[in-house]
Amino acid sequence: MLSHDSIWRAIDALAERHRLSPSGLARRAGLDPTSFNKSKRQSTDGRDRWPSTESIAKILHATGASVDQFLALMEPNAAGSEREDASAAPGIPLIGFAQAGAGGFFDDGGFPVGQGWDTIEFPTPERRQGGTYALEVQGDSMLPLYRDGDVLIVDPSAQVRRNDRVVVKTRGGEVMAKVLARQTPRGIELVSLNPDHPNRNFEMNDVEWIARIIWASQ
Repeated sequence: MLSHDSIWRAIDALAERHRLSPSGLARRAGLDPTSFNKSKRQSTDGRDRWPSTESIAKILHATGASVDQFLALMEPNAAGSEREDASAAPGIPLIGFAQAGAGGFFDDGGFPVGQGWDTIEFPTPERRQGGTYALEVQGDSMLPLYRDGDVLIVDPSAQVRRNDRVVVKTRGGEVMAKVLARQTPRGIELVSLNPDHPNRNFEMNDVEWIARIIWASQ
């Protein structure tokens, strides 16, 4: 049945199918990243707000989905039939790289804390460690490896080794995804994923935390 809830359910399910958040799906389709936010689904007076046919056409084009496939995703159990049992794939916190540099989202060890996180389903059947979270790529600074809207799963408890892909947060508030070239008690050397961006070196006193990327939605 065509309803406000069923259309938004189909949009959410289409994003999940492509391992994207709703905002990542919007960006991939060339829309405003906030187009599908939950806060946009009702007007200020509480009335239901519908997505435009143009925005639906754009996400279908961006994902290669057909109209029939989109209609099938409106069914209440459509998204659930493609996922593992919830106990095997628990939700994990998600935040964008741009927001991750702000204070209040991580503790000193790089584990997620505080409010303002979205949630996505853990994308693989393996059991995750406590503290695992997701970062959504924003912009083109990580091309060609990661695209705008891709989701990176980060495990701050995993051992970090040379040549691992890692996320680093500096005490100055920068958050970046790089390849760990070398780490000593005094500092780290990082190789950029995008050849147009410089490699970076930091003294350990300038690093707030470093965590390994364990999965990406490529």
